[in-house]
Amino acid sequence: MKRLEGKVILLAGGAGGIGTATSLRLASEGAAVVVGDVNADEARAIAKRIADEGGRAIGVELDVGEIDSVNAFVDAGLQAFGGVDGLHANAALLALQHLDLDVVEIGLDMWDKLVQVDLTGYFYCTRAAVPPMLERGGGSIVYMSSLAAFIGEGTRVAYAVSKAGVNAIMRHVVTRWGKQGIRANSIAPGLVVTPTTQKLPGEWLDQLLADMAAPRLGHVDDIAAMVAMLMSDEASWVMGQVIGVEGGSFYR
Repeated sequence: MKRLEGKVILLAGGAGGIGTATSLRLASEGAAVVVGDVNADEARAIAKRIADEGGRAIGVELDVGEIDSVNAFVDAGLQAFGGVDGLHANAALLALQHLDLDVVEIGLDMWDKLVQVDLTGYFYCTRAAVPPMLERGGGSIVYMSSLAAFIGEGTRVAYAVSKAGVNAIMRHVVTRWGKQGIRANSIAPGLVVTPTTQKLPGEWLDQLLADMAAPRLGHVDDIAAMVAMLMSDEASWVMGQVIGVEGGSFYR
């Protein structure tokens, strides 16, 4: 039996790179997937691909930084599949990472924009998904965090603060609703090869690889596999954890 058979999972940030791989993996495990993404055409294309392969999915336009958009995303899943058993919050403004500077140099508008999506958006998703999950007797929430929440960096202050905040939301959820059957965990990936990361300087990628125990950089399927496991009943006693999927990265 497929591990996620009968489950309905919301995927916020379900198109592109890790999102696409995770949408496909969850569907292959038997879940009905609500693919939400700011790129609505790509979200619908992924949902169609899943349906063409015999799975169940819908694609929904989603801006996690807008509460009405998040509520509509969750409502679409409820209307299509009758309930919610899981949420994977994966959305991020990665294209603006180069503008995420230190606390002195970052523009205030940029700080607000990054935190709105990377932290407040996860709050919105949680707020909308918890009530229908409680109606089903619980479920699993998997947040996308980052090693940036734990290491000190000279830039990316908004991103690091947001990911640390995401981990705080995750632990709040477990403390508040764990007894009612809701599990929550975060994944902190290392560098994963995506169309975005492939544009990074080759010497920088080489140095990252040299500083990790693994013989290769991460693949999107590495992250998707962990999401699927945490969504499954096999992880029923895994709660409140930040799990590194990072090839044994050693930061200097």
